[in-house]
Amino acid sequence: MHIADLDVTTLERRRQEAFLLDISPRTEGGWWQLPLLTATGAEPGPTLVVLAGVHGDEYEGVEAIHRIAAKASPTDLRGTLLMVPVCNVAAYATATRNSPVDSLNLARVFPGSESGTLTQQIAHWLTVNLFSAADFLIDLHSAGVVGDIPTLAGYVHSNDSVGRRSLAAARFFGAPVLWGHPPPVPPGRTLSAALDLGVPCLYTEAPGAGRARPQDVDCFTRGVLNVMRHLDMLEEEPESSPPPLHLLGDGNMDEVMSAPAPGYFRARVELLEEVQAGQLVGTIHDPLGDSLAELHAEKDGIVIMRRGLHRVHSGDGLIHLTGRAEESYTATTPSIVKEQLTTGN
Repeated sequence: MHIADLDVTTLERRRQEAFLLDISPRTEGGWWQLPLLTATGAEPGPTLVVLAGVHGDEYEGVEAIHRIAAKASPTDLRGTLLMVPVCNVAAYATATRNSPVDSLNLARVFPGSESGTLTQQIAHWLTVNLFSAADFLIDLHSAGVVGDIPTLAGYVHSNDSVGRRSLAAARFFGAPVLWGHPPPVPPGRTLSAALDLGVPCLYTEAPGAGRARPQDVDCFTRGVLNVMRHLDMLEEEPESSPPPLHLLGDGNMDEVMSAPAPGYFRARVELLEEVQAGQLVGTIHDPLGDSLAELHAEKDGIVIMRRGLHRVHSGDGLIHLTGRAEESYTATTPSIVKEQLTTGN
């Protein structure tokens, strides 16, 4: 079945199903196909969309979705669960961040184009067929092979209905770090496409490194199930977790401290370390060990990302700093900001 023919609002109730949906013809024959796992409860309720593999070298979400599917019994479920364990199918096949077919980054082309390249078509159909039916969206990311990021849940930091719903769910997700992003969210992201549709949303990050650490897979699995409980899709109460470190920043990883020269990068700071403007945060060396460049913090902040891959080229992103959320947000409890979701799907 082509994804254009999929109507998730007509899925039969009290069933679990798995689909391979045709997206675009392959040059060697056959189709690029998108995997979709669905579970529908006996009663109508919220529709939750969960994505993983938006980048082809991130595996924690892939593993977590398969575990969630094993726990999502239709007899215990209210509403509809839609999960795509691998979105960027071509990049996943080559374990790369961008697609080898068109060199595009799926996380930068939403809402996509029906008549565009493979990556643009995937973004289009995800937006049209899944996001438009969602009451909440979760996009499971990690740092991939190159970066190093603490395990976190990110959300849009705005005092409107969508922002409050996003914050509430992000708190229930239970990641050790909570990272809020004041609008506008940069274009092309899954979150920007969801927000354009008025859909509350969150995303995750984790250290990555081409691995799926058990503690991150456990966090993502527990987090999605907690959000389902928060949305009343499951009867149990969400599992409690320690209060997160609550940070605030633009979240734009395309604009970070970058390498002024090629060489071997050595980070001089740890993740979540507080640094002051002017502090040495990294150095670049030649093969003899001599220093080629020093990087100094341009402002006070907390290290939210550092490059994990040591070999760098000029312009590669190395360090990103963020700040803390204001007290009014760190003190807000999820129960205060939970609002009624649509229950017609």
